[in-house]
Amino acid sequence: MLQQTEGFIIDLDGTVYKGKRLIEGAAETVARLKERGKKIVFLSNRGNISRQMCHDKLTGMGLSAAPEEIMLTSTVTAMYLRDEQPGCRVWALGEQGLRDELTAHGVELADKPEHADWLVITLHETLTYAELNMAFRAVRHGAGIIATNEDKTFPGDDGDAIDVAGMIGAIVHSTGREVDLVIGKPSARMAKAALDTLGLPPERCMVIGDSLASDITLGRRAGIQTALVLTGSVKRKDVPESGDSRPDYVWESLADLLRYL
Repeated sequence: MLQQTEGFIIDLDGTVYKGKRLIEGAAETVARLKERGKKIVFLSNRGNISRQMCHDKLTGMGLSAAPEEIMLTSTVTAMYLRDEQPGCRVWALGEQGLRDELTAHGVELADKPEHADWLVITLHETLTYAELNMAFRAVRHGAGIIATNEDKTFPGDDGDAIDVAGMIGAIVHSTGREVDLVIGKPSARMAKAALDTLGLPPERCMVIGDSLASDITLGRRAGIQTALVLTGSVKRKDVPESGDSRPDYVWESLADLLRYL
């Protein structure tokens, strides 16, 4: 397995860390992979933080990661808007990290919700009614809807927490408009972003993550081998025996990879 794998696409929430806590063995595993000359990209559905914020968090936890090794949905969303919607104006329903990533890629932020061509929805852990209502106004005045991802939950410090699906539901049900585009895993767009970062074909890579629906399904659809870690919310009994979400390997944690190094 290790001989044919040159690139590792590693999830963050529930795989490398939970909330503010680094998962045991994660830093050692990443360091060993790099010592062996393996390429790494951290591929996350996190859209409420910027690449720089994620880099600072990882290094603060003692895990070595270069900014260019980090690919978030905020990053891929910004790349999509810059490259495929040039000149558009965006209203963000999310925290400052999303806005920072958009502007870092040259995407213009609308000065008013009514002036936006697109509403981008991501996780917003400090959401207020006023912010939700401004997003509502953007869509009512014609903005299309992009979601960084549509995950229902993510693993936090105190267990599963509501994710972007909750923000999407509020806008979709209040406006009667459906989401035009979901950027995040398991989309082909995220798989391509990871493979382009690694500069490797899918058959020479592996996806490692804690989600059957996003990580494993992304890998299966893209022709990339997969490993599920049980440090998130998935239990071994939940692992299917067939289908798009069946992993090639099931590990207790990312540290299980050290057996092969």
